[in-house]
Amino acid sequence: MDNNTAPGTSRSSWQTWPVGQRMVVRTKLPTGSSHLYTDLLGTVVKTDDTGVILQTANGQVTVRGSEIALAKPIPPPPATRRRRPPPEQ
Repeated sequence: MDNNTAPGTSRSSWQTWPVGQRMVVRTKLPTGSSHLYTDLLGTVVKTDDTGVILQTANGQVTVRGSEIALAKPIPPPPATRRRRPPPEQ
C-alpha cells in the first residue's frame, strides 16, 4: 500500500493507521544519498496531516507523509524463547 490519497477522499493512507499497529515503512532518502530508500520498522505512536511518528528500537522517528513511499502492517514480534541450559557432561 502507498501513501497516495484515494480518489474522492482527502485523507492519505498513513492517517488511517491505527495507533499501536506495527508497521514497516519505506521512506525516500534525500537526493544525493547512496540509496533511494530506507526501511523503518516500528509501532505507530501518532498520525496527523503531516505524517506519522513511529516508535522504533532506536527511539521515536517522525516521518513526513511526503517521504513515505510504501508501507504495510506486520505482525507483532515473536515471543522470546527461553534458552536451553547447556547439556551436562
